[in-house]
Amino acid sequence: MNQDQLLRKHLVRLLTGKRAHVDFETAFSDLPLELQGKRPAGVPHSAWQLLEHLRIAQWDILEFSRNPRHVSPKFPKGYWPDGVAPPEPTSWDRSVSGFRSDLEAFLRLVEDPATDPYAPIPGGTGQTVLREALLIADHNSYHLGQLVLLRRLLEAW
Repeated sequence: MNQDQLLRKHLVRLLTGKRAHVDFETAFSDLPLELQGKRPAGVPHSAWQLLEHLRIAQWDILEFSRNPRHVSPKFPKGYWPDGVAPPEPTSWDRSVSGFRSDLEAFLRLVEDPATDPYAPIPGGTGQTVLREALLIADHNSYHLGQLVLLRRLLEAW
């Protein structure tokens, strides 16, 4: 295996979160509907808010990485949902599905031999696919840690 293939393999493992921290599937699985919008005292975000924030931020990074004309949401408001609970019964599952499909799309970008992980992204200011992969991994692991704590406080972990 050459250095390029090894880097891509390590990035995929980092992005799927199955090493040093909890992965998305474990963190968000089996959370009862009635707890998705709950915020214990002192906790800034509900599980719904964290899920949507993760989905929106990851989508934004994916689109930035592959579309030079992409316009990011206004920060910070555009990266968080308006309410603390899913607005419709299907909202949670749609958000989970969106997160998964965007992660898969980013993984395909990372794994594609035509993607130079070190090349500046067109439309950016020097960012690279390698930098964006590390950003996704860092951001997701931070908020997944918040979710684990939230679930423990809700006695749902």
